[in-house]
Parts: sequence; structure tokens; C-alpha cells
Amino acid sequence: MSNSKQPTLRAYAILGTNDKSVWREIGALWPHKDGKGFNLKLDLVPTGGQEIVLREDTPKED
Repeated sequence: MSNSKQPTLRAYAILGTNDKSVWREIGALWPHKDGKGFNLKLDLVPTGGQEIVLREDTPKED
């Protein structure tokens, strides 16, 4: 469990397939303090049947 305000995972919509796919960040996920669930905030909801992938949050380089 983490008390950080940073999300644990980032949500991405995958547009396209294979080598020509584009990953668009659409939200983030935070664990509940009790470790029994998550909060998912989506800033954009894909409407074309795109795959949604959750990945570890990594600090962005300047």
C-alpha cells in the first residue's frame, strides 16, 4: 500500500495494431488505503473498441 498521491498505474488506449500502434494516455489508477481495491480515473473513454492497458507509473524525464 502506498500513501503517495502519484498513481500506481497509468491507463492507455491502444490505437492501431502491432508496429503502427499509438498509445494514448487516458487515465490513472490508485490503490485504496486498505489494499482491497482501486480507484480508476479516466480522462478519456475510447469509443472505437480500443484495448485499454494499465502500466506501472514511471516518472517522466525532463
